[in-house]
Amino acid sequence: MSYFEAFILALIQGLTEFLPISSSAHLILPSAILGWEDQGLAFDVAVHVGTLAAVVIYFRKEVVTLLTAFFASIFKGERSKESKLAWMIVLATIPACIFGLLMKDIIEIYLRSAWVIATTTIVFGLLLWYVDKNAKLASDEYQADWKKSLFIGLAQAMAMIPGTSRSGATITAALYLGFTREAAARFSFLMSIPIILLAGGYLGLKLVTSGEPIHVGFLVTGIITSFISAYICIHFFLKLITRMGMTPFVIYRLILGFGLIAFLMLG
Repeated sequence: MSYFEAFILALIQGLTEFLPISSSAHLILPSAILGWEDQGLAFDVAVHVGTLAAVVIYFRKEVVTLLTAFFASIFKGERSKESKLAWMIVLATIPACIFGLLMKDIIEIYLRSAWVIATTTIVFGLLLWYVDKNAKLASDEYQADWKKSLFIGLAQAMAMIPGTSRSGATITAALYLGFTREAAARFSFLMSIPIILLAGGYLGLKLVTSGEPIHVGFLVTGIITSFISAYICIHFFLKLITRMGMTPFVIYRLILGFGLIAFLMLG
């Protein structure tokens, strides 16, 4: 991997991790079109660190408030809307953890293909369009109860299928339940913190036990590029959806999905 490849891959990861357009669909493009090789475990860990830092720093006030309320509910028995939200985020993380442990090998062997990614990019893009068009847009994230949180968590688990998009699936589920677009996005972003942390920890453990060589320059490039691009992406995404909704991302998904199909059919 060259520094140029490291920069482009980290940029793609940072820009697509939090948009409802599927990072896996974009990360397959360099290898499919340009023949780039897999970036390796170390680089995967680096971009996870970068995107995690971006969402934690962007929502730093909310993160501190939720963590404080979470531990206060455990050690002091205090109850508040912030502690409730923190527990709902924990609950929403559980389905993806279970699904990941049970289905990881099946997904890696059978579902990581360009055809699957093209299909899910289109199908879940249309689902996002339909739900966004008919959404009530009445609730905020603090109104999430255990049923709603579990439903959104199941959507996050389903997003482990390549091309689905974690943020796309969770935002679609939240909109279906009546969340406003901003609340759906915020809940999705806050949900991403524990799941990215767990995924990065898992990859880090695999890296330590694999003995894979580490190129510090590539890792620094991956962390910095993915952090900056993800931070900017979060900021402008929250502003854009208040004015335009999800339609631009649906159109983009359809173009990407059908473009992938055309590319595959042409060999």
